[in-house]
Amino acid sequence: MDDKQKDTLNSRYLVRLLLDNRRSVLIILIAAALLAILFSSPLFITPLYKSTVILYPTSSNSISKVLISTTYQSNKDILEFGESEQTEQMLQVLNSNRIRDKIIERFNLMEHYGIDPTQRYPYTKLNRLYDDRITFRRTEYNAVRITVLDSDAELAAKMANDIAELFDTTMNAMQKEVAVKAFLLVETEYNNLCAEMAALEDSLNTLRALGVFDYESQVEMLSQQLAVELGKGNNQGVKNIQSQLDILAQYGGAYYAISEKLDHDRLQLSLVKTKYEEAKVDATEDIPHKFVVTSAFKAERKSYPIRWVIVTITVLATFLLLILLLAAFHQYRCFFRQEANGAEEKTQENIEQ
Repeated sequence: MDDKQKDTLNSRYLVRLLLDNRRSVLIILIAAALLAILFSSPLFITPLYKSTVILYPTSSNSISKVLISTTYQSNKDILEFGESEQTEQMLQVLNSNRIRDKIIERFNLMEHYGIDPTQRYPYTKLNRLYDDRITFRRTEYNAVRITVLDSDAELAAKMANDIAELFDTTMNAMQKEVAVKAFLLVETEYNNLCAEMAALEDSLNTLRALGVFDYESQVEMLSQQLAVELGKGNNQGVKNIQSQLDILAQYGGAYYAISEKLDHDRLQLSLVKTKYEEAKVDATEDIPHKFVVTSAFKAERKSYPIRWVIVTITVLATFLLLILLLAAFHQYRCFFRQEANGAEEKTQENIEQ
């Protein structure tokens, strides 16, 4: 007998076995279905409603670099969707304690999840439930899906939308921690430079009051006038011009040095002012870091548990188990029947002998 014939006989054998016990099998399957319906009801499993938000990260995190800066060259557009790197950053922030703690506090999840804070490891249980019911996943299109499961459909939708909003708040807060410190440093440098230039301008004004306006041109002009007055023999004119030259000789070097320093500071101030304006924008302005594609809404039907799936799997599993048990029981009976027949035949042979 080949394998195909054996398989056919086995199939027929199983069918006959089930038909012989069809009443018992049917009763057990009905009982399994009723028990599955009972144990998947709200009496034993809390129904959960699902709400989902789908969002994309932005391509840039600094508005000053993209919109204001003339020195920083970037090919990123603030209106572009982010790429893989920004998506990974978004997932990391969404999974951070900054957002988790705010959601737990805002919605009082310890009480909502029915966790007694006086029992052992309450925060471990709270975090486990949070991770089970609030998940963040990357989609096949490089977006991020926020999924919230909760026994309250309206609360699930509100939590999902609030988490999306908290992403912006958290990103801005994290960047502000650095941007404000950077702005204060640039502001200090800017103010110091302005104060230094003001002091230099005061020094130049003092020198101008003494008659020092432009050292080089004044020396050249006064030297020419001195030659003319000497040619005329005008001693008083020569004396006046010489006194002016003496003042230039005394203060001209200082005037030149201060002028050079002031020119350098003006150039430096232009660069620092650009940094100051960029840092001020980053420190004081908030920008969105996400594009919301789909907002969460109140679910009309529960998402968990799916009772028909539970009932179907339970009935199928029970049916397969019954087949195995019936086959094993039948084989067990056949084995002992053969043993009994063999023992009876040996007894009969001993009697005949």
